[in-house]
Amino acid sequence: MTIEENRFTSKRHTTSYLSSGPPDGPLLIFVHGWPELSFSWRHQIEFFGAAGWRVIAPDMRGYGRSSVYDSHSAYAQSEIVTDMLELLEHLGGDKAVWVGHDWGAPVVWNMGLHHADKVRAIANLCVPLGFERGVEELIKHVDRNIYPIDKYPKGQWDYQYFYMENFELAQNEMESDPYKVVKALFRKKMGEEADQPVFSATIRERGGWFPPDGTPPDMPIDLDVVSEEEAQEYADALTRTGFFGANSWYMNHERNSTYDAELSLVQRTLHMPVLFVHAENDYICYTIKGGLAEPMREACIQLIEKSIQSGHWMAQEKPEQLNAFLLEWLENL
Repeated sequence: MTIEENRFTSKRHTTSYLSSGPPDGPLLIFVHGWPELSFSWRHQIEFFGAAGWRVIAPDMRGYGRSSVYDSHSAYAQSEIVTDMLELLEHLGGDKAVWVGHDWGAPVVWNMGLHHADKVRAIANLCVPLGFERGVEELIKHVDRNIYPIDKYPKGQWDYQYFYMENFELAQNEMESDPYKVVKALFRKKMGEEADQPVFSATIRERGGWFPPDGTPPDMPIDLDVVSEEEAQEYADALTRTGFFGANSWYMNHERNSTYDAELSLVQRTLHMPVLFVHAENDYICYTIKGGLAEPMREACIQLIEKSIQSGHWMAQEKPEQLNAFLLEWLENL
């Protein structure tokens, strides 16, 4: 089964996407997060294409070969969801199964919330319902036993406020050496242990992602997640686009909250089948314990939960286990 590169241009946006599987197969759309690419789903695209699905993996706006914009507001969830609606129409589908990870998960949740008629089912990895409402929603669920409010007022989500307060600095840090950034980020663990504060909780206090001089450390690559060639593919793409678009997704919490406020009470209940896969070693977006996943459990009528002993990048670290969970779930839709 081959993977094809495609491009679709509407009056407002260009989406580059990878595809695999029979043209008349049921649509299965994979939505990546920060700072990734359609390429992030490489272990899933051919697998599910061979299983008979029409698999689509777009480069989200600001990434890869899709349109890049120079204003923060262009990366609001309302704009990104519209991209996905246009892509679905271009593909000739009435509905799709949508799979999201990281910032892709809020996009998929929003598809289910705002456009349930376009959604056959939802699967999300690592990021439960709530992120799409803005960062203040996440603060409500910070574990104050790990993050005392006097020392860690924003908990593990402190890094998101760093973007808002020091956007240009964060951008410059990452653009100084995208390859080193990729090697530093794409690792099996996000944090040391589940009951210890993670590095993302002190970004503002430290004055940046990579203090003291804003230069990413030259860490050894974690080959359990990406190969050197794969890391270079990410780095090459991020060098072409820069980090303005990718980081601007974090600059729209107020707009995203306003978008969420448009929902009716009826829309807030998700009736379609939902699969959520917890990453046991993702200590930033930690959902194994605590209350972060509770809003999802309350909202989803047909929720199935699985967990994988992986870090945040589970689709790349544990693809066989994830694919098995997804395939079993899809076969029972």
